[in-house]
Order: sequence, then structure tokens, then C-alpha cells
Amino acid sequence: MPELPEMENYRRLLSEVILNTPITDVTVQREKSINMAPELFASTLMGSRFIFIERRGKYLIFHLSDGKRLLLHLMLGGLLYLGHGHEDKPSRNTQIEISFGSATLYFIGLRLGYLHLLSAKESDLALEGLGPDLFSRKLTRERFTAILQSRRGTLKSLLVNQQAIAGIGNSYADEIAFAAGLHPSTKVQQLTESEISRLYDAAMSVLTDALEAGGYMELPLFQGDERTGGFDESFRIYDREGQPCVRCGSTIVKTELSGRKVFYCPVCQP
Repeated sequence: MPELPEMENYRRLLSEVILNTPITDVTVQREKSINMAPELFASTLMGSRFIFIERRGKYLIFHLSDGKRLLLHLMLGGLLYLGHGHEDKPSRNTQIEISFGSATLYFIGLRLGYLHLLSAKESDLALEGLGPDLFSRKLTRERFTAILQSRRGTLKSLLVNQQAIAGIGNSYADEIAFAAGLHPSTKVQQLTESEISRLYDAAMSVLTDALEAGGYMELPLFQGDERTGGFDESFRIYDREGQPCVRCGSTIVKTELSGRKVFYCPVCQP
């Protein structure tokens, strides 16, 4: 599932190429991926422009020139691709296509994900339960500490709780815990202030490194895109069961915690 670095990478790249360009065509292949009749969805978007792309946690919010917004959540298996011309189209099935002249933004794998057309108020309401974003200037070390000290449960569960902190999913939660030297099943209420501070530094470092490398998406955003997916080979703990730990050489373990798979080093994360 795309997480904060992947969605922020999309936001930055798309902001460079599709803003303020009129929408010339809209195709809906799967009605369940949107929140209204396809005809109304298409007619509302036609002629409008994206004037700003915002990200909150794992969501992208496309701000339209008429004041409305498109709220995107890719969920599990979702991808974006920006093609140029009829020949430059992904081989995979697309659920929604939005064209800007010769360029088309393809929404792929929206079986669980969605693209909803909302008013500004509806968009705000849809996201009102979302926790603060780690890349927000408002989430200082002090606020991060306060959030953790007000919560209970395991570290892994807390990190992936979108109502506590937005944007982190399974993969980066494990990477952050490893970087901080903390076991994923550690009780949050037992963390010391020093450990919480170490966790904050680890989270910022891991997510920043992942973003700068382009995240772990399997498909480039457009032809010639050498940035997206650059973090694919950089995971140090996630999905490396049975391999040697890059830090100490011990064997990486995979287990389950609250129904989620967890990867950790039993030596580096006692």
C-alpha cells in the first residue's frame, strides 16, 4: 500500500506537469471507484483545472479551479501513471482516466481505493479524523511525544494508526522501529522520553530517505521517470525474513502482531 513517501513523491512530480492545464476528457471504467454517476463525474470535471495538489497522510487532494476537490486514496495495489499520446498507455486495467490534452493521468488498481469528487467542506469532513502528518511543521518533537504519551498499545499498532499519526503503514513502521532499535511489540506507554525522541528521529530519517529515493512503487509515474520506486532495494528490515540483519548479521524474523505481519531483528530490537 502506498504510504507517505510514495504519495508525496506523486504529489511533487504531478505538481510540476499537470497544474493549471484544462481537463479535456474523463473516462470512468469502474463506477465503484467514484462517488457519483460517471456522467456527472465527467461533466463536472470537464474544462476545470487542478490548481493545487495537497497531501495528507496517504491521501492526495486535487484542488479544482471551481472550488471542488478530488480525494484520492490508492489503498492496496493502487498506482498512478501519466501517459503522453495513445501509444503511451499502461498495459494494466485502468479504472479512471483524466486527460489534459495529449497527456492522460491513469488511475490503476482502484479495487479498494477510490477517487471521490467532493466540495471543500465534504473533503475536510472526510479527513477530520486523520492524525497529524509527520512532514507537517506542526508535528514537532514535543507534540510527537505528547501523542505517544497519551496512547496505549504496541509500537507497531500506534505507528500505523492513521488517527494518531498519518501516513505510516506496515513497511515504514517496521523500518522506523528498526532504525530506532525498538521491538515492534513494545508497549507505547512503557517508552521513555529518550526512546520516544529516538523514535521521532528515526521516523523523520526513514521517511525522508524514502521520499528522496522515490518510494517503493513498482511503476514509474511517466516515461523517463528515474525517481519513482528508487527505494525498492533499500529496505533494511521489511520483507527480509530469513536474511541477515544489515546491522548485526542476525537472522531477521517475521511474525504477526494484531493481524499484521511484522519484521524485526531479535538482537538489534530486543
